[in-house]
Amino acid sequence: MDKKTEEFYERLKVELDMSNTWPAEYLFKFIVPTDKEKILQVEEAFDCMGAVIKTTKSKTGKFTSISVDVMMKDSQEIINKYIEVSTVEGIISL
Repeated sequence: MDKKTEEFYERLKVELDMSNTWPAEYLFKFIVPTDKEKILQVEEAFDCMGAVIKTTKSKTGKFTSISVDVMMKDSQEIINKYIEVSTVEGIISL
């Protein structure tokens, strides 16, 4: 992981810890190219976590937004999920 990415996650962790009492519900938002395999990769990352997942295709159908509402035990678990799904080709985390 490059230094810029590392610093981003460190700042995010501090912000999450300041604004939440753990465990807390967290809403992940992603955009991926519309491809069943890529959408499935994101959904599988949250398997067996009791997540509520909603997908919406863009007007052109080229992209799909994925919202994942899930209970997370702490800020590190959230960061670990972002790192895990960052391997999905073309994903954008919002």
